[in-house]
Amino acid sequence: MTSAKRTARVIDIARSLGFDLCGVAPAEKFPELAHLEEWLARGYAGEMRYLHDARRHSPSHAVLGARSVIVCALNYNTSFPYSTGVPEEIASQDGPRGWIARYAWNDDYHDVLGEKLDALTGALHIEFPEPFEARPYVDTGPVVERVAAKYAGLGWLAKNTSLIHEESGSWFFLGVIVTTLELAASLGLADMPAADLCGNCRLCIEACPTSAIVEPYVLDARRCISYLTIELRGAIPVELREPMGRHVFGCDICQDVCPWNHRAPATVLANFKPRRIGPHSLFSPALEWLISLTEEEFRQVFRGSPVKRTKWRGLIRNACIALGNSGLRAGEPRYEEICARLAQLAARGDAMVAEHAQWALHRLETSAKIPQDLAPRVVPPSEQR
Repeated sequence: MTSAKRTARVIDIARSLGFDLCGVAPAEKFPELAHLEEWLARGYAGEMRYLHDARRHSPSHAVLGARSVIVCALNYNTSFPYSTGVPEEIASQDGPRGWIARYAWNDDYHDVLGEKLDALTGALHIEFPEPFEARPYVDTGPVVERVAAKYAGLGWLAKNTSLIHEESGSWFFLGVIVTTLELAASLGLADMPAADLCGNCRLCIEACPTSAIVEPYVLDARRCISYLTIELRGAIPVELREPMGRHVFGCDICQDVCPWNHRAPATVLANFKPRRIGPHSLFSPALEWLISLTEEEFRQVFRGSPVKRTKWRGLIRNACIALGNSGLRAGEPRYEEICARLAQLAARGDAMVAEHAQWALHRLETSAKIPQDLAPRVVPPSEQR
């Protein structure tokens, strides 16, 4: 069997296992990775020390003798509204509501995607009986998946640094299998990676509340809401708290506004539809519910969820900021109850949680003292674009 026929079989098997996209790239140092050191030197990685792993400069460093990188994509989009357009009647129920990034509404993608990659790896060993090594990774190894995906023919790297597929948009997870198996790259020598179709569009850059996209194709992770709400373990910088809005875990804004996502297909998998816990949903959850969770309740609610990565104190910190930004005023539903809970958190021995609860209380109390006719109008999500 030729290497080209092998690649065709790999793609066929991947699709039979439920992957939406699959392609093969050579295990080599891709041109984009030449800029990695400069990006790290600017400090843009923040506290993510794992990004300094020298093996990330080439997939060939992940597996000795690696020849190919199989890249698979799994759609996680749903038919639920975007964060920039949640209906007002949903946003106003039970007091202020927060936002959890679309990918984290239910099962942990590491587990869902990992099981499928393991199944694909096993199928390859049956399909190709000669000895070879194959190591799957889902954000767990020294591989820059989105760059490998570009050279596997799955799309282009957009100005917000996400990978975009012309038909599927950017709502998909990426996983790779680095292997010593000799496969033909999806892109032939005469082919080029997908053309950059961002054109003159700057919607993602202009929509980012924290100005994290410092220039097209360059992201300062330290300013990114996803980094602030998930990776950063300490206090959120004061100047970035207000721009964070109601985000409590991750952020979808740069993808929400992307024209290539307006017709993106929805997944058929139930794994990524919003999880329900009694009367609560992880789609635009009530902030009062989040700040009232005990550590044990947090573990139960987010068992098998990506949200567990931020830990209890991280989620409480983020929810406090979202409440401080909510514009909730005295006399409105749940105001007294929310302020009472924030006061309890402000009195805790955990200095970080206390600081953010105090910040939220100060914001709410200050808002309550402003005459209604002088208070800035809070634009409802249904009017946001």
